[in-house]
Amino acid sequence: MFRKMRRFKQEISQEECIRVLKEQPRGVLSIMGEDGYPYGVPLDHWYDEKTGTICFHGAKEGHKIDAIRKNNKVSYCVYDQGYRKAGEWALNIQSVIVFGTIHEVKDQDRAMEICRQLCLKFTDDQDYIEKEIKNAGSRVLCWEIQIDHMTGKLVNES
Repeated sequence: MFRKMRRFKQEISQEECIRVLKEQPRGVLSIMGEDGYPYGVPLDHWYDEKTGTICFHGAKEGHKIDAIRKNNKVSYCVYDQGYRKAGEWALNIQSVIVFGTIHEVKDQDRAMEICRQLCLKFTDDQDYIEKEIKNAGSRVLCWEIQIDHMTGKLVNES
């Protein structure tokens, strides 16, 4: 069903893909938008190692929500900050592309766990996190991507 990577020599392992998903806080969720146009949305994410899912939160309405409810097949792309080899100008970047289905998190305890974990990617201030969840938690909708296929590669920008 899914294509094999054409540039297989640049492919990174599934473990490296997961490392990139865990370490990087952001990516772009691609969905089928209105009138057949693709719609890419930059989002913060949390990779849940226990479930193997990618989790998000956001508002309860809008273009993204409408599109997901019409078609729950999505793609999510993340890439790292890259590194330079000694004496080289070009960055070496690892990127990950995930294909999967996204679903709304209905369980409130799970949704609040996702919110907490997303906050922890940016701060360890527990008082701030609990205050934000208390003030905005009821207005948040959480989503999870069940991963059907994932590939990653290392690319040199030169």
